[in-house]
Amino acid sequence: MSDQSALLATPAGAANIDLGLAAGSPSRYYVLEHHPENATLLGFWLYLMSDCLIFACLFATYSVLGRNYAGGPSGAELFDLPLVALNTSLLLLSSITYGFAMLQMQSKKLRGTLVWLGLTGVLGAAFIGLELYEFIHLISEGAGPQRSGFLTAFFALVGTHGLHVCFGIIWLLTLMVQLGKHGLTPENGRRLLCLSMFWHFLDVVWIGVFTFVYLMGVLP
Repeated sequence: MSDQSALLATPAGAANIDLGLAAGSPSRYYVLEHHPENATLLGFWLYLMSDCLIFACLFATYSVLGRNYAGGPSGAELFDLPLVALNTSLLLLSSITYGFAMLQMQSKKLRGTLVWLGLTGVLGAAFIGLELYEFIHLISEGAGPQRSGFLTAFFALVGTHGLHVCFGIIWLLTLMVQLGKHGLTPENGRRLLCLSMFWHFLDVVWIGVFTFVYLMGVLP
């Protein structure tokens, strides 16, 4: 018996490989099961850890420059806490609506999943809208990122978080299109789970921003 015949006769060889005889290369074989289980989630967790390092650096920078006003306005003079509290509520509420979307997905209800995802996107867009309003208002008052070290660190930290939310909204809209075309496939379920981790991660970061930047920023 040749080596190739012996390989095909084994259960492992029959289950996992396919010899490329039709391609004219008897020595070649192809792995059929090449995607390890849960590899996507593991890779996404590694990405989130790298994002944690980015935000840790930004928080550390703000902790150093947060009182460096250079004769300019301080957080107590600039921050509109009721507006920021409303914005925080919008983002936290979007996490709840995303949780309902995941429950609908587990129940195999496509329409309900799309509805809750749409509400999540609307709340995320409202959050970005209020954040842009705050930035425009600060810049119009001469409190742009170039005014002082405090404002540079503030715009870098809050702006980076806002960019992440924008990317999350784009990702969410893309997934909604995929769900509309292909339904609740296992692949789309895995993508929804990754976006869920990303979205909740942004909520946790924002709680840190709200506490460390805004609430502590209005203290004398």
